Order: sequence, then structure tokens, then C-alpha cells
Amino acid sequence: MNLANVLSFHQNWFYVAVVSCGIVGVWGLGLAIARKAPNRAFVVARGVAIVAMLIQVAAGVYLYSNDVRPASGFHVFYGVVIVITLTLAYVYRSTMAKRPALTYGILLLFVMGLGIRAWMNVG
Repeated sequence: MNLANVLSFHQNWFYVAVVSCGIVGVWGLGLAIARKAPNRAFVVARGVAIVAMLIQVAAGVYLYSNDVRPASGFHVFYGVVIVITLTLAYVYRSTMAKRPALTYGILLLFVMGLGIRAWMNVG
């Protein structure tokens, strides 16, 4: 793979990952406020948003492993925190299933915020 193409992908996919997490996060909070159970569309959108962010992190790991490094170490820090956050969400998914709209809404908005912080610390 051409590193310039991966870097360009990483820079542009950021918007997909962050916006999808934000939209689905707000959707989850809206469902929680309305006291409605998440439907299949929400569950699929939640999965798409999480996968979009994981693709973003994977592209960053690929770049980092090929010595393409951001000027700020905090950019990498926020990427690591995203992975830890999503890992903990997976570990506690049975607990989160008690109020899925609320917990996943908050989770995705938090991950969106981490993605924005990572972007702010590019260099």
C-alpha cells in the first residue's frame, strides 16, 4: 500500500468516523429521552459507527507502524483511548444492554469527542 494514499484516507475518513459516531450518539440519547427501545436500524447504525471508528484507528496504526508519525504524541494517545473505550464497552456490553440507547448514545458521543481531540492534536 502506498503510504500517501493511506495517510490521505486516514485524514478524510476522520470525518466519516466522527460524524457517524455523533449522529448515532445523538440518536441514542434521543431514544433514551423519549423512553423508546432501540430498533434494528439503531443497532445497525451503532455497529456502522463503531466499525467506522475502528477503521480510522487501524489506518492510524498502519501509518504509525510505517514510521508516519504525527507531530504531537497526544494524537496517538487519543487513538489509544478510543481503542480502550471501545474494548471496555465490548467487555461490559451485557451491562450496557440494560439501557442500550442511553449507554451507547453516551459512548458514541464520548468516542466522537476523543476523535475530535485526536484531530486537534495532529500537529
